[in-house]
Amino acid sequence: MSRFTGLIAPNLTPFNTDLTIATDLYIEHAKWLLDGGCSAIAPFGTTGEALSVGMDERKTAIEALVDADIDPGRIIPGAGLTSVADTAELCRHAIELGCAAVMTLPPFYYKGVSDDGLFSYFSALIDAVGSEKLKIYLYHIPPVAVVPVGVELAARLNAAYPETVIGIKDSSGDWENTRRLLTEASGLDVFPGSENPLLDALKLGAPGCISATANINFDGIIATYKAAGTPEAERLQERIRVFRAPFQELGPIPAQKWLLAHRSGDARWRVVRPPLEPLNDAQGKVLLEKLDALSEPAL
Repeated sequence: MSRFTGLIAPNLTPFNTDLTIATDLYIEHAKWLLDGGCSAIAPFGTTGEALSVGMDERKTAIEALVDADIDPGRIIPGAGLTSVADTAELCRHAIELGCAAVMTLPPFYYKGVSDDGLFSYFSALIDAVGSEKLKIYLYHIPPVAVVPVGVELAARLNAAYPETVIGIKDSSGDWENTRRLLTEASGLDVFPGSENPLLDALKLGAPGCISATANINFDGIIATYKAAGTPEAERLQERIRVFRAPFQELGPIPAQKWLLAHRSGDARWRVVRPPLEPLNDAQGKVLLEKLDALSEPAL
């Protein structure tokens, strides 16, 4: 596979009012992201409410993307569950569809486990899938999963499986961790899980970023990526940082969905699966006011 650069979008999952996946919106949104310049989409990560979506639902949704003529070589499904068997099943499904790779959480239920235990888990997963076509992006998100994929573990997995463990999404929010990955795990493609450190990460060799707000601001993030090294880059970097801030404050998933509903006129975009709650209109008004306050209109 060719390695990805630029912006990868962890695409949102739209739901109908009965909480089933809104397949029409799902396909439409994925095409919009890819046509807009995102290098790939990463369905069923945190932003896609993955742990609120069943395995069969995930498979059916990704099959729908491929059936809609979206290139599976630009799809990186989330496949991280707590057992080797379930994660391997999702990995095999992605391989059968021709997906570029999978993005895999560590097993997150048992806390305080050692790096040796986590290494054994990933080794068992790779053995269970049993395919040279398996390509893994590790997913480090300790604020949510609690169980980390530390720098030493990531480097160790890449050294042991250089053709399989090819990258990592670092959603720690800790620049020092991202910096260490970029300088100490040189065999991995290290993607920050936010656009906020994009320029600094690019200077250290990052290929791009994987950001939730690609769902509503891909043009701004891509413009910043393309401007790296130019006098304009820092201004663009600050702009995307300011744009992102209110979504972090209000809850990235409900806030982005509210904005998509506002932009499209399709109220289904407001729907989130429990235990998340949708943004209400008063909060949405605050969001619009914050975006309108940007020096250059964002909408």
